[in-house]
This record gives sequence, structure tokens and C-alpha cells, in this order.
Amino acid sequence: MKSICCLETALLYRRNHFIYNTVVTMIKAVFFDLYQTLIRYEPPREELQARALNDFGIKATPESLRRPLTIADEFIYQEHARLPIGKRTDEEKRALYAQYQGIVLKEAGIASSKELIIDVLSKIQKFKFSLVLFDDVLPALSELKSKGLILGLISNVDHDIAPLCQKLGLSPLLQIVVTSQDTGFNKPHPEIFKEAVRQASIQAKEAMYVGDQYQIDIIGANGAGLHGVLLDRSGYFNQITDCLRIRSLSQLVEHLP
Repeated sequence: MKSICCLETALLYRRNHFIYNTVVTMIKAVFFDLYQTLIRYEPPREELQARALNDFGIKATPESLRRPLTIADEFIYQEHARLPIGKRTDEEKRALYAQYQGIVLKEAGIASSKELIIDVLSKIQKFKFSLVLFDDVLPALSELKSKGLILGLISNVDHDIAPLCQKLGLSPLLQIVVTSQDTGFNKPHPEIFKEAVRQASIQAKEAMYVGDQYQIDIIGANGAGLHGVLLDRSGYFNQITDCLRIRSLSQLVEHLP
């Protein structure tokens, strides 16, 4: 298989700021997170959230809710890593989703009550939505595959995602799919990353992992020896300077000539 020469991010500390130095490494595989990295909700979550709030007389725009949802995502993903949502009781699930909604409202500067949180959750759960790919996914993955790279998926899901990958056109592009259901481990545990590396028959340092969550995706991948790449589509994580940060998957292609 063709080896790809790319830029590895190596940290240097200079003048109280982290900056990047470029050193050559051989990247043979690129693994991806699934939700909010390759796929999103349609209509977008921020639109559904704004619609629900507006129904209760609370004026909020989708734009004002994007960052709060991203912050709340970090909470829910860490909770899922601690104990998979599917293994929690119905009461525990309700409490978790209420906490999530509370974070969204707090970060959006919206005064909330237990009653409002329950009402908004109930409203959102009644909305219909579908899962679709971000526009840059198929072009980027197709280009990466044409370079001879192994492409894969590493996701904290506790169900079979093969039908979804097939429906969205991802299956022909992904050689490896590893989930927490398959391995019994959730990100950021190193074993879920190591399983993908094992299936690719490469070394961890020869792989990149692209995800939208810093703690779960980047810290997890780096801890397992991979190169974590933060996909920051909305530009909310300017403070993150210890990893490669990109705004779109097309930028990732540019880092893999």
C-alpha cells in the first residue's frame, strides 16, 4: 500500500505560546468520528432547539444556540464514556438529558426551571429529523482514498451502524468500522483506538483520528498513540493549540499531499 508523507504536529513552547513545528511522518490511515464529524441532523439541531424555545415564548435564534449545543455535547459524550447511555435506566436517561438541556439553556443565557427543561425536551422529542452527511464528507473521503490511505470509523455507538453507513454512501469508502458495541470500550479509552489500528495492520503513529470533541476524540486518540485532529467547523475552539485544528475536511486533504 502506498505510504503518504504528511505533516505531523510537534509542539514547541516559545514566548509563552504553543506553536507548531512541522516534521515528516508517514500516515497510512485516517480514522473518523461519526456524529457531528461526518454526519449531522437535518433539520440542524440548533433549528429544532430554537423552534422548541420559541413555542414557549422564548426568543432564540439557531445561531445563538450552536455554541451552547457544542458545549453540552462535551458533557454528554463524557457521560457516555463513563457509562454508556444504553446501559442506564430510563430514570437515569431522563436525568441525563435534563442536565444536557440545562447546560444548553445556561450557555445560551436563558433562565430555566425544571419545568421548562422538561417541556423543551418533550417538544424536541416530537420533532422529526434525519441523519445526513456534511457536504464536505464524500469529496474529502474520496480524495483521501485515492491517495492510498486506509479509511475507517471509530464511534461510541452501542448499535449496528452498518445500515446507516450503507444508506449514506459511506460503506464503499470505509475499510474499517470500530464501535464501542464491537470492542466493549468507549472513547477516550485507548483500546477502541488500538482495535482500529490493529485491524489496519499499522502502527498507531501511522494513523490520524479526526473528531469534533477535544476530550473524547483528541485526548483519547493521542493517548493511544494516534495523531488527533480537531474538526472545529464553527471556529469555537481557538484556545485549543496542542493539536492540529481544521475547519473542514477539505483542509485535512491539504495536510495529506
